[in-house]
Amino acid sequence: MARAGLTAERVTRAAAELADAVGFENITVSALARSFGVKDASLYSHVRNLQELRERVALLAAEELADRIAAAVAGRAGKDAMVAFANAYRDYALAHPGRYTATQAVQPSPAVLAGSTVHVRTVELTHAMLRAYDLVEPDLTDAGRLLRSAFHGYVTLEANGGFRHTRDVRRSWERSLDGLHVALANWPAKDPCPLH
Repeated sequence: MARAGLTAERVTRAAAELADAVGFENITVSALARSFGVKDASLYSHVRNLQELRERVALLAAEELADRIAAAVAGRAGKDAMVAFANAYRDYALAHPGRYTATQAVQPSPAVLAGSTVHVRTVELTHAMLRAYDLVEPDLTDAGRLLRSAFHGYVTLEANGGFRHTRDVRRSWERSLDGLHVALANWPAKDPCPLH
């Protein structure tokens, strides 16, 4: 029988908080059960296993991140939208390291994703922001991949203490965004060497 007060959503949110505190890779059903003061078996009424729990955390984090990005870019275009998008991404990743790791480490199963449109929404947010640079497919996908790689690489290095130079990390981030804006504004007209 499910313990009163526990729901799949509450268990998922608690797991996300635990991920931020101890690291996504350190989430266990036992640790989560202890945080609720229950036996492990009490949680299995709400999640099938550790894998499903991790998938639910990844989906929750992806939805939170998309919400933050959408709010940040609302009413903005061009460089302003790109910078707002990037800052929302970075701020979320640094404030919620365990949740952010989940978005990169786990692809939720179709059962967990059922009813969610977060992945489509994330692509739509990215493409809407990039359209101000007059990009169309396949350049939208290529530019989106460039931005995701740049943002992910930067925040991962920053979170892991990878920037040891005395240069202020925030200023380097801002200059990196300036550079990305220039790259997007001057995107090559066509793919000079298409792959076959």
